[in-house]
Amino acid sequence: MSLGPSLACIGLMGKYDNPLHIAIFEPHSAVESAHLEFSFLLNASLDIFELRASDRNRVDQDLGMLQAIDERLSTWGWQTGTGTKFAVIVDMWGKQGRPSTGSAIKGEDLKPVFKALQTAYIRLLQNPFYTPDDHTPMAAVRSRGSAGEIKSKKFIAEVKRIGDVWTPGLEKF
Repeated sequence: MSLGPSLACIGLMGKYDNPLHIAIFEPHSAVESAHLEFSFLLNASLDIFELRASDRNRVDQDLGMLQAIDERLSTWGWQTGTGTKFAVIVDMWGKQGRPSTGSAIKGEDLKPVFKALQTAYIRLLQNPFYTPDDHTPMAAVRSRGSAGEIKSKKFIAEVKRIGDVWTPGLEKF
């Protein structure tokens, strides 16, 4: 069991701010209302994504820490050139669910996570059977429903693996 910070949630949002995938990790995944709570936190970070991405001096895709939610949780962001957003919510208490001493997160700690997520997403887009247009708000209008989340078992498993194994200082996945 991890004794330091861990990932509580990974969110992938489309360029129209539509949710594409949300993964929640232990111990939060055991809470019945976790999906709703983390969906709210991810949605709340979208305005910060917009502000940071509009900064004309920013060349890097890494948007750093978007917001500290409380002493336990913080949201970090990464945006692709096409406007797809990756958000990671870090739990400073980790999987043990209690504060750990001497823990601090730096932006460099999360770059491997974002690069691994981007690689997984690129592999998903390279799949000839995946149609990204099925996951846009316009697709929801055409189908008279909501825009669908990513259903690829391979992609979902890779996101879960990334969230389960990350620890600060991990350089590669």
